[in-house]
Amino acid sequence: MIFLLNCDIIGVVIYMDKSDFNNLAVEIEYFNHRICTPSWVIEEIIPSTPFVDVTYVTNGSADYYINNVHYVVKTGDLLCIQKGSHRRALPILGDLMECYAVNGRVFNLQAGETPMPLPLLTNIGVRQDIIDLYKQLNAAWLIREPCHVLKARSLYMSILQKYAKILYFNEETQYDKRITKAIHYIIEHFDEQLTVTKMAEEMGLNPLYFGNLFKKGTGMSFRQYLTSIRLNHADNMLHSLEYNVNEVAGACGFSDVFYFSKVFKENRGRSPSDIIYQQRKLREE
Repeated sequence: MIFLLNCDIIGVVIYMDKSDFNNLAVEIEYFNHRICTPSWVIEEIIPSTPFVDVTYVTNGSADYYINNVHYVVKTGDLLCIQKGSHRRALPILGDLMECYAVNGRVFNLQAGETPMPLPLLTNIGVRQDIIDLYKQLNAAWLIREPCHVLKARSLYMSILQKYAKILYFNEETQYDKRITKAIHYIIEHFDEQLTVTKMAEEMGLNPLYFGNLFKKGTGMSFRQYLTSIRLNHADNMLHSLEYNVNEVAGACGFSDVFYFSKVFKENRGRSPSDIIYQQRKLREE
């Protein structure tokens, strides 16, 4: 899947593959939980902004001028000002802005420094799950325990993953807490014989209601989701070359190795034995 991203630094268009998001790395040079005052201002940096500014507005509004274009940012807006841009900002009296702002550089692990793959301005709404991550980032930045920069960077990467899912992978809603609980249960017990009925009992729900709720929240049926988790784990085990196919099947909740091989090939395009064979060849080269 290819995405087109208009980059306001120099007016070019960036072509991003879906997999490019997995190659992103970030540096945080500055972080601020910004609560604006009537006299607050961001003055323009001359010759241009030396970092990427990603700002998430959780309340209020403000006037931004980016490359001489005026934008009114408001509650729920996600603002991404690319490195090399000209920016300045002023408060809107009577509706002072509260936001979280991260300034830093962005890298593609395969290609070096790169623009942030986010649009200039978009409204994603007020997302409590994202705000909770920013609160954790704020705590890490203020407490400054050993390796706090590493912790802050990992939290920021989690936030960026949320943005990518919302903007490019059509995730519009947060998981129902019951679905989050169910997913955690699946991850801990995917090697067991799980059924919709068993999961509904764990969640204290009617099986039909749970099945519909799960599909609405994840976009997949419970069985599809469980199979996906099992096959992802199987893929990891096969690539390690530490287990044979029978052991992988059993560890991933498949009692029948032939059925496991059939399902794996249908979903991955290669059999488990092919994975092992190809990995051995790669290690011998």
